[in-house]
Amino acid sequence: MKIDHVHFYVRDATVFSDWLVNILGFQRVASGSSHHTYTEVVKSGSITFVISSPLTSTSPIAEFLRLHPPGVADIAFLVEDLEAVIENAIAQGNQVVKLPQEQLQRQGRLKWSKIPSWGSLVHTLVERDGICEESFFPAQLNWITNTADGKVPSLSREANQVNNNPQTMFTTIDHVVLNVAAGELERAVNWYQHVLGFCPQQIFSIKTQQSGLYSQVMVDSTGEVQLPINEPTSANSQIQEFLDFNGGPGIQHIALRTSNIVEAIAQLRGRGLPFIEVPSSYYSELRQRPGGSNLPLPTAEWEEIATREILVDWQQQFPQALLLQTFTKPIFGKPTFFFEIIERR
Repeated sequence: MKIDHVHFYVRDATVFSDWLVNILGFQRVASGSSHHTYTEVVKSGSITFVISSPLTSTSPIAEFLRLHPPGVADIAFLVEDLEAVIENAIAQGNQVVKLPQEQLQRQGRLKWSKIPSWGSLVHTLVERDGICEESFFPAQLNWITNTADGKVPSLSREANQVNNNPQTMFTTIDHVVLNVAAGELERAVNWYQHVLGFCPQQIFSIKTQQSGLYSQVMVDSTGEVQLPINEPTSANSQIQEFLDFNGGPGIQHIALRTSNIVEAIAQLRGRGLPFIEVPSSYYSELRQRPGGSNLPLPTAEWEEIATREILVDWQQQFPQALLLQTFTKPIFGKPTFFFEIIERR
């Protein structure tokens, strides 16, 4: 299993697509309309975002936006055997939003279905046979207009190569984080474990004066997809704030992986993207942690990391394996969805 694409529901798909292209460096690859919804598709490396906004009040995006602020409505997974996954989901007592459907194309076959997850979040399950994952999406089947010459747009090999060139800022999705209500973590973990075959990994308990949460990391059987699930443990928790403003459970953030976080943050700050603030005392305290004085970071790079306000983490037994990360401010105004920028060494 891996993430096939992420579907955002927003008020204006063009505005958000422009933001992804101009700020995060994505490339616009397709767009089109159904009778009630306008959709654009953008890519960076292996990351594909599908962005939809309503054209009429009957659009499913309009219904979503009546209940929630803009954000992620669908994490689509690429699976090897769609029928087996759906059969297991039904056996586990799960509903199916859309029964398996199939579309034959000249270059192969696309099969897909859709199941509900937590809150309004759904998972489209996609099986591709001969169709490159970047070239065709279920949402496109409802298009009556598009940017090409009356044909459903698809990516050429040349476009795919451009998206994977060394200048691409973000190469893949590192992980996606789901927030659920207090008391729902165990049920959510069991659902992903038994319905989609995820395995529980690390569990974290974090408590500060400003926040409190439990977090269970879930990983699919191939190790390709990481899905931490959070629940709040205090009324002032950042997770509870998200739930209140989001109107219930949902995707809190997506971590975008880069091969050079120092350069990426420099570019993003230069384009006006705001990030969380990190106090200068953080870096002096970091040196006091076990292994902190022996980190594999040259002095010049350490200074750049501090200047860019990038967080640094490692496991005590493996100080040579570094995790470098930071977080944007909320993307849609309210304290809901944001991006994480991450580099693993």
